[in-house]
Amino acid sequence: MAKDLTFNCTACGASTAKWSGRCDACGAWNSIVEDAGLTSGPKKHGLGKQRGKSIPLTDLATQEAEPPRTQSGVTELDRVLGGGLTKGSALLVGGDPGIGKSTLLLQAAARFARNGLRVVYISGEESNAQVQMRARRLGLEKSPVQLAAETNLRDIMTTLDNDTPDLCVIDSIQTMWSDSVESAPGSVSQVRSCAHDLTSFAKKRGMSVIMVGHVTKEGAIAGPRVVEHMVDTVLYFEGERGHQFRILRSVKNRFGPADEIGVFEMTGRGLAEVKNPSALFLSERGEPAPGSVVFAGIEGTRPVLCEIQALVAPSPHSQPRRSVVGWDGGRLAMIMAVLESRCDVPFTGLDVYLNVAGGLRINEPAADLAVAAALVSAREDAALPKEAVIFGEISLSGALRPVIQTENRLKEAQKLGFTSAIMPRAPKGTQGAGLDLREMQDLAGFVEQVFGAR
Repeated sequence: MAKDLTFNCTACGASTAKWSGRCDACGAWNSIVEDAGLTSGPKKHGLGKQRGKSIPLTDLATQEAEPPRTQSGVTELDRVLGGGLTKGSALLVGGDPGIGKSTLLLQAAARFARNGLRVVYISGEESNAQVQMRARRLGLEKSPVQLAAETNLRDIMTTLDNDTPDLCVIDSIQTMWSDSVESAPGSVSQVRSCAHDLTSFAKKRGMSVIMVGHVTKEGAIAGPRVVEHMVDTVLYFEGERGHQFRILRSVKNRFGPADEIGVFEMTGRGLAEVKNPSALFLSERGEPAPGSVVFAGIEGTRPVLCEIQALVAPSPHSQPRRSVVGWDGGRLAMIMAVLESRCDVPFTGLDVYLNVAGGLRINEPAADLAVAAALVSAREDAALPKEAVIFGEISLSGALRPVIQTENRLKEAQKLGFTSAIMPRAPKGTQGAGLDLREMQDLAGFVEQVFGAR
């Protein structure tokens, strides 16, 4: 019987049934190689396949001890990790170039080492002298962290096998190469193989491993998505390089809540954790201005208040611009369509700019009403009250839907000195935290009450 062959592209990972000189998916030349696949297993004297060993089974009622955790002492980092670093876990940290990934991990490695863990920091991008220079700048030169500059995975694994540490930091996984894979470092095959070997070693030896991953221009971690499935935790380090705020966001965590965030501020001495992100995001907010709205959001398990800014101006072009920073551009188009269709607020011939102040990125639909308020405020040149916060989800019919954790949003607003909240109808029993609640049923009613009849 003929053998079924599969060919894979070493550049993008695409599969094909036949070999060709150029990959149809990514356009790379001479990147198609045969995938050997899995063998059929050992034979036993011509009597067929040898049976594997029996796997012990258990039930859902069986209780096993939770894996031990070690806290770094950095509250924001421990929060994102779900309470600390779990023994035997594999983490993947991604972020834009120059955002501060290496700085964050060097500071974290130093804190874990001071708390009693044996930490090894392996850099494939910098020499030991460069890492030591950064440590001196951050005041970490006396931390008991062991350094190495190496990219050969076999040498790294041998070193770790001889004296297994508690934590190993790999900076970065794209620079590692395995001599068992015939492709260049950074290719799909190399990244997948190196990540698998490191993760398997960490699970087997009870060692935690943190791998740095480069990102593509779209913001996703470069390489095959299977790497994100291999590891236990995936963290993204976000922020603008020209801004001092940095957001560490958890998008996957097998040992804690996903979508949790930690807020840091980039200083001359490295990254400093921010205890109260809401106060920091609103620190530069002055007197009320048209297009400025305070949104009470939820990031992970914590309420965060931030400022949403909008600018609407006549467009000199036949096709007006729609520019968005920190929010989904598709959702902005939907909100503008609802305003035009349900509230008779047209944006034809107008450029629209939307920005979330502080470098924060908002993903929850509870920001719909705040965005709509900012757009109408900018278009009508009418400022909203300074002491009001706004939140709520907008449906395509123009109705306002309640959102989760309403009480936590209101408590955070009251803590920061706000006196009123504009929101959808809250569930029965919701405590207002001493705020004046203005509950709206639909978007048309909101526009009429807040900005006057149209």
